[in-house]
Amino acid sequence: MAQPSGDQGELSPRLVAGARQALWALDDLGAPCPLTRPVRRVVSLVPSLTESVASSCPGLLVGATEWCSHPADLVVERVRGTKNPDVRRIIEIAPDVVLCNQEENRLRDVERLRDAGIPVWVTRIRTLDEAFRSLRRMFTTVLDVDSPAWLVEAETAWAAPLSSPVRRAVIPIWRNPWMVVGRDTFTADLAHRLGLDLVHADRPDRYPRLDPEELTAGIDLAVLPDEPYVFTESDGPDAFPAIPVALVSGRDLTWYGPSLTTARATLTRQLAAARPR
Repeated sequence: MAQPSGDQGELSPRLVAGARQALWALDDLGAPCPLTRPVRRVVSLVPSLTESVASSCPGLLVGATEWCSHPADLVVERVRGTKNPDVRRIIEIAPDVVLCNQEENRLRDVERLRDAGIPVWVTRIRTLDEAFRSLRRMFTTVLDVDSPAWLVEAETAWAAPLSSPVRRAVIPIWRNPWMVVGRDTFTADLAHRLGLDLVHADRPDRYPRLDPEELTAGIDLAVLPDEPYVFTESDGPDAFPAIPVALVSGRDLTWYGPSLTTARATLTRQLAAARPR
């Protein structure tokens, strides 16, 4: 079996159809991932990656979490959640690779899978550029397919310079206690590209906890996604009296996948239309 090298996971040309060979690659964290190519059975423990693979490589996915809601017609075995996957069942499924994410999944679950001999590919995505690079590597290195057309389309959609004025904003992700998007997160980078200055991004925590007074201080816009907490017209805007509120799709704001092709246009329109509720 070939050993990992310093090429950050670049592999040899694609194998002849039907042939299988064991090769090594390095995931986004630099951990070795032994791959048996071609990959035929994939379990994804990340909703964004599940949608990315399902929309581009039909038939490869054999398992996903209960939180993997897209595509809506996806029919695969469900292996519980992102934070509590059924590791024993995943081992029984015997996938060629399990797709994980540094933030979404727990290290101990990754280690249990690896100890059982299951290859695990861990992504690290904290910016839009990292998302594009990571997704491209996942497709070309792990799945051994071309970058999908939607990935190129998404890069083009987000390449245009910002045209709207900067607005001081807050993006809550939970209530009771209030938690908001902070520094070094994918959502924060995406928000910056939408012209949002997250007022709590200077705090040490990536998802700071705030009291109600801190939540509304110094902001002129509140952006409320419908996940992980389901903010609605009747649950969320009440905490921001006289402050414009935009209720948006959490998938548009936090997912790195096919939704990125339309997310910028959709979110830009919704932010511009925000009004006090």
